[in-house]
Amino acid sequence: MVHLINITKKFDIKYILKNLNFTILEGQKIAIIGQNGQGKSTLMNIITKQIEPDTGEVIIDGSKQIEMLSQNPIFDKNMTVIETIENQLDEINIAIKRHEELSQMLENDFENKTLLDEHSDITNFLDHKNGWDISNQINRILYEFKLQELKDKNINTLSGGEQKRVLLSGLILKKPDLLLLDEPTNHLDVYMVEFLEQILNKQNTTLLFISHDRYFIDNVATNVVEIDDGVLRKFDGGYGDYLIQKEQLLSNMQKEQNQLQKKLVQEASWMQKGVAARRKRNERRKAQYLELKEFLKTNPSKINKIKIELQREQKSFNSTQNISKRKVLFELKNISKSINDKKLIENFSTRILQKDSIAVVGPNGCGKSTLLKILLEKESIDSGEIYRGEFKVGYFDQQRDMLKDDETILETFCPNGGDMVQLNDGRTIHTYGYLKNFLFPKEYLDKKIGVLSGGEKNRVALALLFTKKVDLLILDEPTNDLDIPTINILEEYLSSFMGALIFVSHDRYFVDKIAKKLFVWTDDGKLMESYQPYSEYLSLEKQLKDIKRFSDNIPKKLPVISKIAKPKTKLTYNEQRELENLPDEINELETILEELKRCMQDAKCHEKKGLVKLSLEFEEKDKIYNQKVDRFLELEILKDSFEKLP
Repeated sequence: MVHLINITKKFDIKYILKNLNFTILEGQKIAIIGQNGQGKSTLMNIITKQIEPDTGEVIIDGSKQIEMLSQNPIFDKNMTVIETIENQLDEINIAIKRHEELSQMLENDFENKTLLDEHSDITNFLDHKNGWDISNQINRILYEFKLQELKDKNINTLSGGEQKRVLLSGLILKKPDLLLLDEPTNHLDVYMVEFLEQILNKQNTTLLFISHDRYFIDNVATNVVEIDDGVLRKFDGGYGDYLIQKEQLLSNMQKEQNQLQKKLVQEASWMQKGVAARRKRNERRKAQYLELKEFLKTNPSKINKIKIELQREQKSFNSTQNISKRKVLFELKNISKSINDKKLIENFSTRILQKDSIAVVGPNGCGKSTLLKILLEKESIDSGEIYRGEFKVGYFDQQRDMLKDDETILETFCPNGGDMVQLNDGRTIHTYGYLKNFLFPKEYLDKKIGVLSGGEKNRVALALLFTKKVDLLILDEPTNDLDIPTINILEEYLSSFMGALIFVSHDRYFVDKIAKKLFVWTDDGKLMESYQPYSEYLSLEKQLKDIKRFSDNIPKKLPVISKIAKPKTKLTYNEQRELENLPDEINELETILEELKRCMQDAKCHEKKGLVKLSLEFEEKDKIYNQKVDRFLELEILKDSFEKLP
């Protein structure tokens, strides 16, 4: 599909890519990782021909459709959100309309070879694009990306993150042959990221993406490529596989790589223990859950008990903590907070202790940043009480207010002159000696803050924060705009920090690795505490949703017992006959549905019978099938309840 041969690219005197060879095969999902500024986006822009290489050959299959998620999209100023998405799907909508026209024409002229060939081509195109139920897919993606309420708004009135979700929605539905995504999980909460993972894994679209979300890479990528100092290295599998292969690679290199190897060994060890254990737990839970679903079909009265047990596990408390020996920083008693009539926090109570490491997690807009502002006394509460002890706070916000664009990096760390910086442990060190730990070369010391990229500014802000002597760190989305090497450095600093830590993040891997406790918004909007790994909490939450969906589908109708008439103790004659006949009727419908499905997938069959007609028939039969299955379950439950009567 794509072949890059001996590609070299440099900006000024710096080589970004050196004699790079890279191939993308159909069906691959390739993650590009590496430090910011190493050429990840440059590689993508060469493939999309937005940048020409200095030397080398770019060979791209011209029959393939290639699309890229732009970081700075430009939209038609007069279009709404829904119009913007539909505009990206013109090709599919035109094909659907033409298919309907051809189907009608072939009803009267079914032997016309020209019409049959065109009909077959369009059918194959719509099959490949999964375009038959595009309106349902649009509604689903609007719901999952929280764009439903915004669909009639002008696209240019949306925030940058919302606009990116609109563009991502259109690209996913458009389903190009090769999709290029640059940091697709930025501005998505964990629920949106999980949906994105599902849809990318379900589609057969070839994918090339840049990401710092290590769980996302592990769940989606079939291959990882790392760009370092202009050189590209290829690895099979996801992020965990990359770590193992990289560890093996580094073990064969010179001693000067020992420090880097040590970091990777630590990371690989955590990945193997943490993620392997998580997967093992999830696989065990999945098996238990499937058994549970079968059990619940015959024991619907157990549902509430199961819900309570899952919720208890979700709120499990680590009883080994000895809070009496730890300093109380905050005590919150029944605090509540609303903004614009929306309740964000209601009657929430907790203690925040010395050495706590707390992740504040939940969907976009639930109130995470508001909770931080309450703790920082930047927002007041509507009701309740807050006790605040005597301690110093270091705060990292998404706007990086601590930095001044007109100052150099050296001036930022040494405002009184000189070139030495004092660290929070009392040591004094040369500024470059300190900043090289945050991947800054020496020549950066004289650079103005204003000319740095977003990721570089974040690195400066975090490095500056770690020089302050504080008892509590409060971080709002600290991993945004950071590459994986920098996130590893951040994790190392946070793991060795002796004070308390409260942070907001959507990065599941980062939360699992750093947090010992969660402040999490539940599905019904309530704020609660949990002492589980975040990925485990999300797994339980998903099971609870599935249980709710299952219980909602169990008929609520119970035998009516009249005060005068004799109580009903068995099925009526007609109900008993209906129960006996339903299995045969259901089996017959299953056979019909299978035949219709086979015909829709067979070009000769659906050309003869008409795909539109077949689709309508399938929809009608499927509806009847589901009604009969529901009725059978309802009668079975009634019969079971009668048999259990004393």
